[in-house]
Amino acid sequence: MDLLFDSFWRAAVGCLLPRVLALSLLPLLLIAALALGWGYFYWDAAVLGMRSLLDASALVSSLWRWMQESGLGDVVSVLAPLLVVLAVAPVLVVLSLLVVALLMAPALVPWVAARRFPDLERKKGGSFMASVAWSIGSTLLALVALVLSIPLWFVPPLVLVLPPLIWGWLAYRVLAFDALAEHASRQERQEIFRRHRSSLLGIGIITGYLGAAPGILWASGAVFAAAFLILVPLAIWIYTLVFAFSSLWFTHYCLAALQRLRAEAPRARPLPGMDRPREA
Repeated sequence: MDLLFDSFWRAAVGCLLPRVLALSLLPLLLIAALALGWGYFYWDAAVLGMRSLLDASALVSSLWRWMQESGLGDVVSVLAPLLVVLAVAPVLVVLSLLVVALLMAPALVPWVAARRFPDLERKKGGSFMASVAWSIGSTLLALVALVLSIPLWFVPPLVLVLPPLIWGWLAYRVLAFDALAEHASRQERQEIFRRHRSSLLGIGIITGYLGAAPGILWASGAVFAAAFLILVPLAIWIYTLVFAFSSLWFTHYCLAALQRLRAEAPRARPLPGMDRPREA
């Protein structure tokens, strides 16, 4: 537990440094461009499709009619954009994590290693291409899990549990791998994953819930159209900052765990006769 809390406060302090704040703006620009591009080309069609989906249900149509007769106005015109935003938000969260893994983690891991672990040997157990393949493969699995779990989101407790669990698993897979790729051998990485699986998954779940919190800004942007262009980029930036914190937390934890693992390894003993002075 000491390793968990020590790496937590180090990551929290690291997020306040100008270097990390500046790095968090790069994924923001890329993801904001993707979000704005998707909104420009597909927003109207997505809202129209969601409205048609809601109107297709006889029960939902009866409910809307009753609400309109009660003086609540056209509820569908507000609910349809909100549901579209809520549907797109998890995908952007996953893309944010992928961008952080591909752009921020390669910059943050060497920075932490140089500041805190300058003498830690680099065994290069994972190449850049292996990291990219691992990140993309894990992201695709997470997207499949998100899509398959959507029907369960209509069960009130599960909507608060399943998405953070999936995001936490993805963060554990991607960021822990990136943290160890340069310094740990493949065997060391597997051993750390085996020993610290519960703690690493716990870090991922905690940061998954932190990443879910900015969804309130997404909903606010959908309800208050005038603030959409402000609230949505702000939410995306908070996402990237949370994932930067996640990367720092995983890096501090994994490199400290690697340092302890190597300290536990027995020192190589000299072969018999090697410690004796050579006879003339």
